[in-house]
Amino acid sequence: MSEWVQTGLDFCQASEQEIIAGVDEVGRGPLCGAVVTAAVILDPNKPIVGLNDSKKLSEKKRDALFDEIREKALAWAIGRCEVEEIDKLNILQATMVAMHRAVSRLSVKPTLVLVDGNRTPDFGIPARAEVKGDGRIAEISAASILAKVVRDREMVELDKQYPGYGIAGHKGYPTKAHMEALKTLGVTPIHRRSFKPVRECLEV
Repeated sequence: MSEWVQTGLDFCQASEQEIIAGVDEVGRGPLCGAVVTAAVILDPNKPIVGLNDSKKLSEKKRDALFDEIREKALAWAIGRCEVEEIDKLNILQATMVAMHRAVSRLSVKPTLVLVDGNRTPDFGIPARAEVKGDGRIAEISAASILAKVVRDREMVELDKQYPGYGIAGHKGYPTKAHMEALKTLGVTPIHRRSFKPVRECLEV
């Protein structure tokens, strides 16, 4: 690797041996579906223009960057925890497990992992939490895009399996429409029973 490695939306100096992976998650807040994480190691020789926090990008732009990241990155991987694991572990621990799975599946082993947020799991290699890193650090931005596109597409498919809940639109988040559907249609197998709104529906 060159002396200058792209570790953000600008350039930061790194040692020639430094291999940086960015990690982010999507899906901690929804009432249904998996929590999905991604890990990305960018290629400094193949810059990607337009990386940003996935929530600040249009769906069309995310989809275009999704393809470009997978094509140009040195390595990328997806990790996840399903509903049953979330209910067993709690959402925070499930997210940490999903992040660990993503990093462990990278075809290139990083020397440093940068995680969006305020905490990191134990990857067995140096790691650092970066608050709002998805808008500042290119590797994390790329990871946030991969994770969001993967999960959003899954939610569109789940909407077909469980019509009436509006999942394709709200992606499982506790919107008013989602809450009303839960009360009238009931809890499905993809809903997180450990989450209070779902649990209260079951108790009723």
